[in-house]
Amino acid sequence: MKSRLAKRVSSSTKSKTDWDRLRSTEKGAATAEHPEFDPKHVVRGIVRRGLKPVSPKGLISLRIDQDVIEWFKAQGPGYQTRINAVLGAFRDASA
Repeated sequence: MKSRLAKRVSSSTKSKTDWDRLRSTEKGAATAEHPEFDPKHVVRGIVRRGLKPVSPKGLISLRIDQDVIEWFKAQGPGYQTRINAVLGAFRDASA
């Protein structure tokens, strides 16, 4: 009987790592897969100048006609966000 702590034998006999390519590139050097790092892109993602903070959203159950749901879904991903935007625009127009 084998010990339960015995190591499993790998089913792969050859490594698929391109060791020559890894050894040839400088540490931190830009490649096609990973272009040069630019801190401005990170800062732009973190700082949202001039935008109001996003308020938290509440979770509700809402019954909507099936044809309306299908129309919003047909517009592509993010249909719930678009429904929220339409409701917000109606709220603002009614004020």
